[in-house]
Amino acid sequence: MFDAMPTTPSHALMQDPAFAAALRLCGEDPITLPSGLLLLNRRLAGVPVLMLPRAAPPPDLPKQLADAGLSRRLLILSPEHPCKMPRALRMMPRQALLRVDLSGDDQTRRAGLHQKWRNQLRRAEGSLLRVTQRRMNASHPMLARAAEQSRARRYQGWPTALTAAFAKAAPEQTQIFTALLRGHPVAHMLFLIHGNRATYHIGHTTPEGRKTHAHNLLLWQASIALHRAGIMEMDLGPETTPQIDRFKCRAGAQQVMTGGTWLRWAPF
Repeated sequence: MFDAMPTTPSHALMQDPAFAAALRLCGEDPITLPSGLLLLNRRLAGVPVLMLPRAAPPPDLPKQLADAGLSRRLLILSPEHPCKMPRALRMMPRQALLRVDLSGDDQTRRAGLHQKWRNQLRRAEGSLLRVTQRRMNASHPMLARAAEQSRARRYQGWPTALTAAFAKAAPEQTQIFTALLRGHPVAHMLFLIHGNRATYHIGHTTPEGRKTHAHNLLLWQASIALHRAGIMEMDLGPETTPQIDRFKCRAGAQQVMTGGTWLRWAPF
């Protein structure tokens, strides 16, 4: 278990100081504006660009960029929520994210689970599965397994090195839940903490884990532990496949729309 975290403002994972620290450990050079917002250095078709990920642009963004000598750089904006985007060109439409509200008590949240999902959870709770929670170190074998699974299924996510760097930079914010069957791990779920929110980052399961509904048990136990630590929301990532989305929605996740992706260039 980890200690209850202080009440901190809600912000996206990619705007957390631990994310910036992880990038620096990987040799990258993110920029922190005076407002505290994080800018990433990226390339678009070989052209250097800045990216403001998962944050609404503040009204004085042009001034902050000018003060930092960045006013003439191309800027990609991807606000977490829909907002006004003056003088910007849309690149990609809004994206649907799935998010679980953890503000209610355990009994109320359990009653809100889909009946089939709750039945699977009940069977997992009645099995020989046991759940552990701990900080994940940067060399945890689950990272390699998740990378193999991502390549096989063609998922796009963080490089393994970046996840390992996050674990090194902020171990208390890197919580791994493991389902054990007769002492052997059969499933994992990794959550990254950011402010009063937590993001499900990566997971892995085995045939035994699927058969015993280990991920139902892990997600439920994680929601309880995170709630007790002061976490108010659990981000389960974007919509992907019907099967995975159904699992998340039956666990209580609600659809939240992002603000899309936009391109801004001051001279234009």
